[in-house]
Amino acid sequence: MPIGHDAHRWSTFHGERTLVVAARTVTSTVRVLESLPALLRGDHRVTVVFAHDPTSAFDSGVLALLHDAGCRVMPWEQLAEAAPDLILSASENIDVPEGDCPVLVLPHGVGFQKLVPDSRGPHERLSGVVPDSLLESGRAWLAVSHPSQEEQLLATHPKATGRTLLVGDPCLDELLSSGPMRPAYREALGVREDQKLVMVSSTWGPTSLLGTQPDLPARLLAQLPYDDYKVGAIVHPNVWSAHGSWQLRTLQAAALDAGLLLMPAVHAWRPALVAADVLVGDHGSVSLYGASLGTPLLLAAFGADAVSGTAAHAMADLAPRLDPRGDLHEQIEDAVREHTPERYTPVAARAFAEPGHALARLRTALYRLLQLAEPATEQPHPLAVPLPVPPTTQVTSWRVTTEVGKDDGGPTVAVRRVPAAVAGYAGEAPDGPTLFSHLACTDDERDGRVAASASAIVRRRTDPTTAGALRWVRDTLARLPGSLLAVSAVRGHACLAGLRDGRVVEVTATGEPRDPGVLASVVYAALRAGLPMDGSYVTVRTGDLRAQDVVLRLRPDGARRTYRGPR
Repeated sequence: MPIGHDAHRWSTFHGERTLVVAARTVTSTVRVLESLPALLRGDHRVTVVFAHDPTSAFDSGVLALLHDAGCRVMPWEQLAEAAPDLILSASENIDVPEGDCPVLVLPHGVGFQKLVPDSRGPHERLSGVVPDSLLESGRAWLAVSHPSQEEQLLATHPKATGRTLLVGDPCLDELLSSGPMRPAYREALGVREDQKLVMVSSTWGPTSLLGTQPDLPARLLAQLPYDDYKVGAIVHPNVWSAHGSWQLRTLQAAALDAGLLLMPAVHAWRPALVAADVLVGDHGSVSLYGASLGTPLLLAAFGADAVSGTAAHAMADLAPRLDPRGDLHEQIEDAVREHTPERYTPVAARAFAEPGHALARLRTALYRLLQLAEPATEQPHPLAVPLPVPPTTQVTSWRVTTEVGKDDGGPTVAVRRVPAAVAGYAGEAPDGPTLFSHLACTDDERDGRVAASASAIVRRRTDPTTAGALRWVRDTLARLPGSLLAVSAVRGHACLAGLRDGRVVEVTATGEPRDPGVLASVVYAALRAGLPMDGSYVTVRTGDLRAQDVVLRLRPDGARRTYRGPR
């Protein structure tokens, strides 16, 4: 929308009302962007313009977010020229210019559950509450998701009497509507059906999960079996805004190298939460959303800035605590085994009123404040959230422990992989008569020291021909004289493992997906244990869940040279 006294000369659409969205932080702006299109769908009577308030400590990223969404943005000082009929925001801390137009404030989290620093002074304030001056003016309306929030608000801010609107929570409604899409979200994130997805969620501030335990993602990745688990992180947009993505990614570099799915600050956290099997969180709203979805929850932090008597505190009374220095794998497994989907039902009932109707109620409130009749179209209803764009970091090296045993069906090999980037958090690698440890990496490992030290080199790409695979094996062993074996998958056939002594082992797995990295470690274990490679079956187990039969067969054309034993 063009702005100014003669804006009408340049406009194509001439609405009857002007709605100004006050954009101050990424978190609050996202909340409006996620709801507003459904509320105003197809209504030419309402012209929307976004006003950027740059006064927040968490302002970084707001303009980029608005521009990426295709929003028309005006400077805050021009707001008066827009002559708004309604100001809409999910930030309670905006400096509203003088006038008589109403101001509708949406929550950007769940209720009034956290004490935050007050930008207007040295003290703390209750998050979500507008200044008393705006309440006194009679212009402010506060949307709440449950009557208990109104009661809490009136007890601490009596001037809010008569200024609340019960609408519910559009974000929760979207999450609930997204349940049927869970398999699609998991597939988009690269989570197999036989894997568990553990999402780590952190709010912002020194008492948050990352504020108290910044290395927890790395320790989870070190202790959870790589082949059984994926680990992701949902980090509050204020962390991204205050510290920058460079700082966050630098601090989490080891976890990212180990495969951490660090979800982008905008939108993507919602499908990741729906996809999760376990949530490790703190006193942020994401923990309460996850609990309300019936997801097993472990609290790794719960700060003193959380307000007592709220739904968040009720959740904390029910949720088990994570011992960050204990056995993380065991605690995750216990949380899944002991959880019941109804565990947090009373908490959800205390936080969210009449789920499923928030958008319809919010549209009614919006049009009433705009003094327009609601459109005769169908009431808006929550849609499933879009598929996430997965982070692209790939793991390129592992510390691998293999255990060779025997059952009634013959020899067995158990493979446990830990990403090398976080191996220091996993403790010493075991070794013994049947336990064999080694370092393995892919051929695109960027750290030359790792590649030079790896016993097994795994080709990332599948070769279309056997001749090409053997040529790559030969060249790789020549380039890396410290390696014992190099493995390449061949399209439509088995993997080929070339050994330092010149022999070639054909490896065929009955299970899918066929992972050359796992098969390379099986060959390594067979060499260390002296298992026959004559075409007999070896039962291979990865992590806790997966088992498949693997056949090892020496190719007759492999020329044997002097073999000095495995490294």
